[in-house]
Amino acid sequence: MKTGLLRHFLLVLRLNLRSVQALIYGYAVPVFFLLAFGAVFRDDTPALKHEMGQILVITILGGACFGLPTALVAERERGVWRRYRLLPVPISGLVLGTVIARLVIVASALALQTALAHWVFGTPWPLNPVLTTVAALAVTASFLGLGLLVAALANDVPAVQALGQCLFLPMILIGGVGVPLSVLPAVAQKIAGFMPGRYAVHILQQTYAAPAGLHGTGFDFLALAVIGVAAALAGSLLFRWEAGHRVARAARLWVPIALGSWLLVGTAAGLTGRLRPLPSAGASFDTITAADIAGIDYSDLPGDHELAGRLDPPFTTLEQSARIAPFVARLRAWPPGLDKTDPQSVRSLVCVAAIADISEDPREGQIARAVFDCLTSRFPPALLRKALAWVALYPHDGRTFNTLPALGLNRRPQIDIVRSRCVVYAKKYLGRLEGTLHD
Repeated sequence: MKTGLLRHFLLVLRLNLRSVQALIYGYAVPVFFLLAFGAVFRDDTPALKHEMGQILVITILGGACFGLPTALVAERERGVWRRYRLLPVPISGLVLGTVIARLVIVASALALQTALAHWVFGTPWPLNPVLTTVAALAVTASFLGLGLLVAALANDVPAVQALGQCLFLPMILIGGVGVPLSVLPAVAQKIAGFMPGRYAVHILQQTYAAPAGLHGTGFDFLALAVIGVAAALAGSLLFRWEAGHRVARAARLWVPIALGSWLLVGTAAGLTGRLRPLPSAGASFDTITAADIAGIDYSDLPGDHELAGRLDPPFTTLEQSARIAPFVARLRAWPPGLDKTDPQSVRSLVCVAAIADISEDPREGQIARAVFDCLTSRFPPALLRKALAWVALYPHDGRTFNTLPALGLNRRPQIDIVRSRCVVYAKKYLGRLEGTLHD
């Protein structure tokens, strides 16, 4: 029996590698997304380090939500599974062999993407290779459960594409997979807490790029387990062996139960305070101490009225305030700077002052002052001090913007120049909070 199951697994793997459709979903689509991300985030240093979690999840989604159910439904339409029922082996073993074959394909696609990212864009290798592998297996297992459910519900291959898009597109657009959570509106960020993509990205990004590895990912693993097990259970109970077989009405109750797991996870995330953008500060922010803040050197800062690092005095007249008021209104509504609990929001706002200064905007000094006023009015003092120290001490951590069309700052300076200017402004702001610098 074991020999038969092994031969079935090898047969499924060989057939998948011969299928043009399987190769497109398994390898071509992931490479396309890698190149697209590389084009968008090409100025980051190192490139794609902070986006690898998203890229890997897209690969897993494609293999699980399209590759697996497409193969299963195509075989069902050809009568393959009806013949499998006559074999003297458990049907569960045949299904498991098919799932493991897809797992191998997804794993090879992930390895290919990681290698291409390193060779083409200079992306670092995973900081925690073993933990990244564990995380990838957990995410893939959860999403393959969703793939089984899609295969059970779809009547034919075109229906697989439609149902797969119902899972794929929402997670890409508002689930934190394709678009970073930090740039989504607050409502979309909360909705993302009900989707498995958010938790998958957090796990993979943590293990890939953060020294802390799996630290702080317990809820993410639990969420993926609940959603994956519920979907796999529903998919196995609804599994159809023949193309013409219809799912019984009573059995369809498993579909809302599977979807209910998403609501359960989202509700639990809300009750535990997790329905907010994932913090992108990383372990370096957590390790900053009061001694680190006190040890920051301000002697190398340029003056407030010099060519670089301009910073106007506080606004003292109505005329001064009115002149910058339209920009201030847009700044205060800018999504990446709204989360009062996320240090990345502080870094994002400091980027505004840096880009205005590098771009030689006529209002650069006023914009820098407006950013400081926004920071001090929005963030708790303790978090603000620590976040500004994080920006000053770890310029390459977190996400750095180098163009802000939403704020009218359309130039695109080099990302490294923006980072170095962010250090200047972070020190100027922190020095004022500490009483070391004065206006």
